[in-house]
Amino acid sequence: MKKVFLAILIAAGLHGSAVAGFTEGANAYNARDYTRALKEVAPLARAGHVDAQHLLGLMYYMGRGVARDYKQAMLWHRKAAEQGKADAQYVVGAMYYTGNAVPLDHKAAIGWFRKAAEQGHAEAQHALGLMYRYHAAGMPQDKVLAYMLWNLAAASGNANATEQRAAIARRMTQEQIDEAQALSRAWKPGTPLPTQSRSGGGAG
Repeated sequence: MKKVFLAILIAAGLHGSAVAGFTEGANAYNARDYTRALKEVAPLARAGHVDAQHLLGLMYYMGRGVARDYKQAMLWHRKAAEQGKADAQYVVGAMYYTGNAVPLDHKAAIGWFRKAAEQGHAEAQHALGLMYRYHAAGMPQDKVLAYMLWNLAAASGNANATEQRAAIARRMTQEQIDEAQALSRAWKPGTPLPTQSRSGGGAG
């Protein structure tokens, strides 16, 4: 499980912004001109620009343009996460899950993963699915919710979720699969995810 949550470092969400400096900073980052990226992004992050905070957090996590500093990475990702940035919420969750720069806290990790997953964040949905499947981090085992979450993540292109969904389907009844599919169809991004299913609990 730990390896899954260490594979978080994708520069996701670095799309265009109304703030020209951020666009220039993101372009510089993608071109591996980290010195220029830092010059453009850091002032915006300090001013509260959510995408700049997320990118600055990634730079500290990766040691790109700055010395690697996980505490600073957490600080900037947390700021972006609290403003609702799903990519940052996912990273904060992963850092709590692994105890990276913060005390290990699975309850906090689940909370942040759920916030991101409820925005449609595929990696967070995949992570929550793993927790339901393997009764991890204090989560109840629930094959239906695991399948549902992997179904959602797979629809967004998460290949790991596609594989996990196929594997768990072989251990489910048709009733359970039907329930998971129905839950997937009913859920809409921006709404709460279910916390229990009718038929998916128990070992197996």
